[in-house]
Amino acid sequence: MTDQLNEIQKRVQMAREDIIQFMLEICEIPSMDSQIGPVGERIQAEMKKLGFDEVRFDKMGNTIGRIGNGKRVIVYDSHIDTVGVGDPSSWGWDPFKGKIEDGILYARGACDEKGSTPGMIYGLAMARDLGLLEGWTAYYFGNMEEWCDGIAPNTFVEVDPKIKPDFAVIGEPTKMLTYRGHKGRLEMKVTAKGKSAHAASNHLGDNAIYKLLPVIAGIRDLEPKLGDHEFLGHGKITVSDMHVKTPSINAVPDEAIIYIDRRMTFGETKETVKKQVEDLIPAEFKDSVKLEELFYDEPSYTGFVFPVDKYFPAWALEADHPLVKAGQKARTSIGLTDAPSGKWNFSTNGIYWAGKAGIPSIGFGPGDEETAHTVRDSVSLEDMVKATEFYAILPSLIP
Repeated sequence: MTDQLNEIQKRVQMAREDIIQFMLEICEIPSMDSQIGPVGERIQAEMKKLGFDEVRFDKMGNTIGRIGNGKRVIVYDSHIDTVGVGDPSSWGWDPFKGKIEDGILYARGACDEKGSTPGMIYGLAMARDLGLLEGWTAYYFGNMEEWCDGIAPNTFVEVDPKIKPDFAVIGEPTKMLTYRGHKGRLEMKVTAKGKSAHAASNHLGDNAIYKLLPVIAGIRDLEPKLGDHEFLGHGKITVSDMHVKTPSINAVPDEAIIYIDRRMTFGETKETVKKQVEDLIPAEFKDSVKLEELFYDEPSYTGFVFPVDKYFPAWALEADHPLVKAGQKARTSIGLTDAPSGKWNFSTNGIYWAGKAGIPSIGFGPGDEETAHTVRDSVSLEDMVKATEFYAILPSLIP
């Protein structure tokens, strides 16, 4: 193992400039609003250069790269779409060309989550070259995740290539720690119906916004009463958006909708979570104020549609699970300081791999999730390159 590690580290250093250049180029390609075709093409070109056995788009438009035909199957999952840039003037640099300062790359997607892609692809190629993938079929899966967690791995298992892997490794940012779970989520909306009237005669109308005020206040005050778990932590809830329909700004609105993001910890069910919000609707408004779960049926950029409800279960592996232990051993074997396994605060594709499909999953990636979706979106280039060593050695450590 020592000889193998030495060889991996030697090869990573030899490929360092190629890995960094690859990272810079994929960050330069916008992949917002699930438009991952162009960045997928660039990633596929790199996998072809490195001699992957199969490189292609799937039906949804995600990128698949395969090495080997072994009985055991592992998937390295890295979403290659990003959120938008918001107000361009809020960036002090081009968010796609980015900037490098003190060894840190600042660019849209650098942290969330393009930073794991180069290491995964180069790591798998190096593992193959050193005989560390004997008995494995290993996939790199560059996918769409930002607008609906889990939909891409769901299609991987059920549509194309219709393979249920034995293990999944999620490249969301973990600060180079091994992560083993996170909270789940239920997305909901509450719609209030009212009656329009001229604002000068508002007594003739029925203001839909006012009907939502007790629900909004109730959500604001609900969080201390939510469930808690020693590892995953406390449940969370927030009103995340509001839409109003009104004939004009001089009229009483006849419809108002709030959107709710509810983070669920262990011990909380979809039914109890919905009831908590239902109970906030005053009795006199039950006929005109309705709660609904959200549903995702937007077509991907290829036109592919895979309808799913927006319920994402919480998941966690035990600290002594063989995959977690392999991740921990991989970290220390490449020279990272020993540290406990952790969890994400946000949600990942793990809600499908582990939460719905029951596939043992861990997370490992460079970057800190706190910079995700901000103008400080960033990753240490040293960590980004170093992560290649982890991805290369990990399969050989899984019992």
